[in-house]
Amino acid sequence: MIVGLDVGGTHADVVLLGTEGLVASAKVPTDADDLFHTVLRGLEKITAGVPPEDIHRIVLSTTLTTNAIVQGQAPPVGMIVSGGPGIDPALHRTNKHYFTVGGAIDHRGRIVEAVDPRSIKAIAKQLRREGVRQVGVVGKFSVRNPVHEIEIARILGDDFDKVFLGHRVAGSLNFPRRIATTYLNAAVHPVHQQFFNAVQRSLAEKGLSVPIRILKADGGNMQFSASIDFPAQTALSGPAASVMGSLAFAPDEEEALVFDIGGTTTDMAILVNGVPLLDPTGIELGGYKTLIRALETHSIGMGGDSAVRVDNGTLKIGPERLGPAMAYGGSVPTPTDAMFVLGMIRTEGREAALAGISALAAQLGLTAEETAERVFDGACRSIIDAAEAMVARVNSKPVYTVHEMLDGHTVKPRKILVLGGPALYFAHRLEELSGYKVGVIPRWKVANAIGAALARTTCEVTVFADTERGIATAPEENYTENVGSRFSGEEAVQLAYRLLRDKAARLGGTAEAHEVEVVENLQFNMVRGFYTSGKNIRVRVQVKPGLIQNYDPVAGRLTD
Repeated sequence: MIVGLDVGGTHADVVLLGTEGLVASAKVPTDADDLFHTVLRGLEKITAGVPPEDIHRIVLSTTLTTNAIVQGQAPPVGMIVSGGPGIDPALHRTNKHYFTVGGAIDHRGRIVEAVDPRSIKAIAKQLRREGVRQVGVVGKFSVRNPVHEIEIARILGDDFDKVFLGHRVAGSLNFPRRIATTYLNAAVHPVHQQFFNAVQRSLAEKGLSVPIRILKADGGNMQFSASIDFPAQTALSGPAASVMGSLAFAPDEEEALVFDIGGTTTDMAILVNGVPLLDPTGIELGGYKTLIRALETHSIGMGGDSAVRVDNGTLKIGPERLGPAMAYGGSVPTPTDAMFVLGMIRTEGREAALAGISALAAQLGLTAEETAERVFDGACRSIIDAAEAMVARVNSKPVYTVHEMLDGHTVKPRKILVLGGPALYFAHRLEELSGYKVGVIPRWKVANAIGAALARTTCEVTVFADTERGIATAPEENYTENVGSRFSGEEAVQLAYRLLRDKAARLGGTAEAHEVEVVENLQFNMVRGFYTSGKNIRVRVQVKPGLIQNYDPVAGRLTD
């Protein structure tokens, strides 16, 4: 059996999947100040009466790291950055404790200037004095030769809780984005480590010894234990869960929008022929442009519990959530209350919802029913407008799916797939207002948790080779080997595949032939005088994002 758990801003959705299909599902309120107990309550609900040995996979999706970054809750971080020819690292300052130091390596990986140990020791002393416990170390060309980053980490010693090295965090040559990515990993490490320890402890008490996986921004997952070294990769895993929950029901030869409508936000994405779009460079998070590989998603502050008010005679919906709908005991009216007034929801609570909507109606000079229609239509139009703006942004740049670049392609979706708690209520009106055909994903209330549960373990490996220097490296894997002058691009691909298989195994997955692909294969000759002196080769391979192999989307169950 597999447990999938997606922690959203309003509820945590939990599912238990087996060979018979969806065995059980549950929703528990999200306590933003205590996500650990939110997760624990969800796991306790879903595993009640289930022998621990029957559960062989648990996948979490959480907003924890995203919230820490966006809300500025991260602790102080020390950043030690060295540059190289042609750039000043001070231009890419990320935070207060940001130090630029001597020591440089050129684009070929050759040492131009040595590290000054005295300056590093002085910085370490200052960081310790100011209570900084996490440090990021980045050199401009460390992906060509990480020796300076490794030397700085050695000088820092064991006086810090965690030291993140840029060449291990991201293998790209994009120096500014590698600085930001390293900083964010260091910044969210304490909260992620605390969450990891708490979940591990609670599962041990329940007798669940199965390794836990956590969803990443690219729609894949990694072992929870491996995420300690790359915590920022778990950012935006909530929207990724929504996308993965829709894949089994996406049209194969049609472009579609995906809306996950929750209580606090609506997460949206685009599928092209059943395949999600990818941001190949890296997401922007909290104002930082990163190298964190992610699905192309967008979130807006619009959901069933968005606060509704009248401001200078104009109806305003969201983006804040100030508690549940008045129908469920809240203090401010919401789109959910509008649905009660319009008769879409017929459970107990209509009188409280009517009181809230009537108060708005009095300010607008309308009836309660007319106001409810405006609230509900306004929420639907806000979602549609945001989706169309997202499509326009995607079409303003090259379009990438998780598998390939679609050269010159223009995205023109004509279908919407909706999931999330209130999805069924929104579907018909979204279709009327947008002109798109709208379908509700089966098990829509917990489809995001199902998506998290079924996501494949993904990873990528980048190999650099310089045949003149006689070296091949995979910086993120801390791998280096000597190669001959005739080392070829084909050999670099085979090396990358071997390292990818090893990495996938460490992260808790596999890298079978039908799951892997080359996404970058570049090489150029280096010339000295009138002669070719060697080749510079760059190869990147990946395990393709997707659903695990033993899931039957038609039957909606796991296969043996």
